Amino acid sequence: MATTVQPTAGETTKQLVNYRVDAGVAVIEMNDPPANTYTYEMNRQLDEAILKARMDNSAYVILLTGAGDKFFSAGANIKMLASVDPTFKYYFCLHANEMLLRLEHTPKLVIAAINGHCVGGGLEIAMAADIRIARKDAGKIGLPEVNLGVLPGTGGTQRLSRMVGKSKAIELMVTGNTFSFEEAQELGIVNDIFDRENFMENVMEYTRQFCPPNKAAKAADRLGNSHGVSAGSRTREPTVALPE
Repeated sequence: MATTVQPTAGETTKQLVNYRVDAGVAVIEMNDPPANTYTYEMNRQLDEAILKARMDNSAYVILLTGAGDKFFSAGANIKMLASVDPTFKYYFCLHANEMLLRLEHTPKLVIAAINGHCVGGGLEIAMAADIRIARKDAGKIGLPEVNLGVLPGTGGTQRLSRMVGKSKAIELMVTGNTFSFEEAQELGIVNDIFDRENFMENVMEYTRQFCPPNKAAKAADRLGNSHGVSAGSRTREPTVALPE
C-alpha cells in the first residue's frame, strides 16, 4: 500500500509560484516548467498568492499564467499522485477545490493568460477565472482525465457545464479529447485569442484597461463588489463595496 509522502525540505522552499504587481495588475505565475504541473506545495503557494492579491491595495486585476511558452498547466503532478495514499489524495483535492473557489470568489477581476497547453487540472484552474485569453497556435485545451480512468476533480465538471451546457460538457469529458483554442473559443471556453508574438505584453495592455484611472476599472469593481453576478463559471454574491 502506498504511503503518504510529504514534500522534502528542498521542495517546501522551492518557489513554485511567482507574484508581482505591474501597474495595477497582480501577475501570478505558476513556475514549474515545462508543464507547470501542480503539487500540494504549489497549490499552497498559489493559494497564498491569491490571498495576497486580494489584500494588495496596489492590485486591481489578477492575471494568472504559466512559466515558459509550452504549458499554461498540465494539471496535477501524476508522479506525485502515484506516490501518495488515498487520504493524502482526498485532502489534496479538497484543498485544490478550496483554492479555486477562493480564486473564483475574489471580487477583483481575474484573467487567465493561456500561454500554452491547458489540459486537465490546468483547464480547471483557467475556468475559475473570469476571462480566458489564449496564445494563438500555442497548444491544446481539454479535460482528458478519462484516459487515466478518473473524472475532473477540481470543479471542472461544474464549471464546464455552466460554460457549454450539460450535454456538451459530458461529451467533452467522456471522450477526453483535446482541441484547439479556436474550437474552445467557439464553445465559449476561451474569450479571445491573441497572436503568438508579444503575447504577454498584449495581454497586459488588455488587462490594464480595468485598472484606474480607466473608467472600465470602476465597472469591473462594481461587478465584483456591488451586485450578484452569475456568468459562465462564476457566481458572485453581493459583498460590501470597496471604498471609492
